[in-house]
Amino acid sequence: MCNLSRLRRLPGIRDRPGLDVFSDVVVVVLGVLLSVQTATQHRAMFRPLDGVTVTVLALVGASLVFRRRAPMTVAWLTTGLTVVLLVVEYVAPGTLLHTSGDISVEPLIWWPPTAPFAAYAVMSFDKGGRPPWVRGIPVVVLVVAVILTTRVMPDAVVQPIRGQETDASAALIYRSVLFPVVGALIGLYVSARRGVVRGLRDRAERAEREQHLLAEQARAEERARLAAEMHDVVAHRVTLMVLQAGALRVQAPDDGTRAAAEELRSTGCQALDELRDVIGLLRRTTEGPDEEAGAHGPLPDLSALIAESDSVGVPVELVEEGDPPLASPVVGRTAFRIVQEALTNVRKHAPGARVRVDVSYRTDGVRLAVRNTPPALPADADLAASGSGTGLVGLQQRVELIGGTFHSGPAPDGGFSVEASLPAYVPTSAPEKVPVNAVGPRSGQSEPSGEEVA
Repeated sequence: MCNLSRLRRLPGIRDRPGLDVFSDVVVVVLGVLLSVQTATQHRAMFRPLDGVTVTVLALVGASLVFRRRAPMTVAWLTTGLTVVLLVVEYVAPGTLLHTSGDISVEPLIWWPPTAPFAAYAVMSFDKGGRPPWVRGIPVVVLVVAVILTTRVMPDAVVQPIRGQETDASAALIYRSVLFPVVGALIGLYVSARRGVVRGLRDRAERAEREQHLLAEQARAEERARLAAEMHDVVAHRVTLMVLQAGALRVQAPDDGTRAAAEELRSTGCQALDELRDVIGLLRRTTEGPDEEAGAHGPLPDLSALIAESDSVGVPVELVEEGDPPLASPVVGRTAFRIVQEALTNVRKHAPGARVRVDVSYRTDGVRLAVRNTPPALPADADLAASGSGTGLVGLQQRVELIGGTFHSGPAPDGGFSVEASLPAYVPTSAPEKVPVNAVGPRSGQSEPSGEEVA
């Protein structure tokens, strides 16, 4: 299997804008200098005066600045200049070049010095999806024009050179054909290599995506299995407990027993509500969200938790900001659990500490922050050791499961902070429903909860 990190280290894979700009500057400067040097070195060869030849060749060299954006245009510009020169000299010898026998034209290259760079660019940088044979048309036209011209007009230009005992035809073909062709072949190689590496990278990315999808599928299947187990086993057992508590309540001979049975039944109903949320969240990734199962409602009132904490000697300052939005029931219960767990930890680990609960309501969610000062008294060892020690970890997983963020840790002043950001709405799949009130109330008695649970 391809390793994506190794592929990214290969040349041509990483983004190198700085190096690209540097190479473009070097190529443009080199093209302009070679063009000017060619025109000035062979000034006696060219007829145009007042620097026209120098200007034209310099502009062609400067056109290399567009070799990445418009390589085909640059290639045709270079080819066109060469073809015009050769055709004009063929039709009207001596129009653009001096052809007297005492002028050596052997060193002259019959193409602008930008030709190899343009040939490389058109074969390497063209992003129009053209096949190589289409991109190579300007190079082929240039080569054919040079070969035909040197063959059909020997008397106009080649004869003076031959008079100096120089194999002008071979020299012209060598210089005018070899360099552009070599540039085109190098560009074709670079383009092919870039395509191969790009294909390997795409293949590696596809493999990574497939691995990610397989892992997600495995997690979804595990969640579905857990949801089924919770529904078939845990929810069933708790439902039986609730039903038995309801039966005990309606059949109890005294008020104390009825009150205890009612508290047990209410606690069981609350546990079933929370269990339904968990099952719905587990099923959400496998069965898709159910809009009706996540109906909006008011967030729970935290004042009961604050009063409970005050009653056991842990004063809490509650600061609320904004208007409480309507939220999914699972969000409200998660917010309640966060504050409850944080206050419980303060009572266990930081006796005598001052606690501040900040609740910021927003239209798209709620942000909670529970912070306490350093403990004023040593913690009770037995009380601090009680519990599973996984309360905060479980809260973090629960918050992340509904799409929120969670953070807990020591505060700079030596205290401790618990912070969470929860979305207002979380869709959950609607699980199968089991009636709680299979044992109905006796006449004259009301049933506190008639909802159905998973």
